[in-house]
Amino acid sequence: MKKALLFLADGFEEVEALAPLDILRRAGINLLTVSVTGQKTVKSSHQVVIEADIRLEELSVEQAEADVYILPGGMPGSQTLADCQPLHNLLLQANANGKWIAAICAAPMVLGKLGLLAGKEAICYPGVESKLEGARISDQAVVKDSKVITAKGVGVAFDFGYAILKELADAETVEQLKAQMIYTNK
Repeated sequence: MKKALLFLADGFEEVEALAPLDILRRAGINLLTVSVTGQKTVKSSHQVVIEADIRLEELSVEQAEADVYILPGGMPGSQTLADCQPLHNLLLQANANGKWIAAICAAPMVLGKLGLLAGKEAICYPGVESKLEGARISDQAVVKDSKVITAKGVGVAFDFGYAILKELADAETVEQLKAQMIYTNK
């Protein structure tokens, strides 16, 4: 079974987190939500309280191994992710192991800070481009380059979720789920 980790910090954008979570879980992907705050309870940028499955410091070595690592945007959540050294270590290891890393809205700044966008095409929320160090900024809403997926913001959260799913599931599963969810974008 494919596995995903979705990282949450206070101030995350709830749709950017929950749309991909919903898509991946419906498709049978084993997705764990991981709080980087030290508490399981995390508050979104719009004051929606979510209880994460696990705290980052509780992740076992086995639990920390995933097929994709997902970073939702929102502020100050993205900055908190950018300042979280244990998360950086996981992302650098994931990159070294050829795993997928996906970030939306302001969260691609985390990947820029770690040098994971160098020479890659990427996108982010308007105004955050300067933090995508070494990236070639795209005009697309969702961009895949090598093993990195980036997306512009909340309006493309479902596109982002499906871009991730396409890398974890077969085409038939993806198309069946799109039909079930009445998702009409290509």
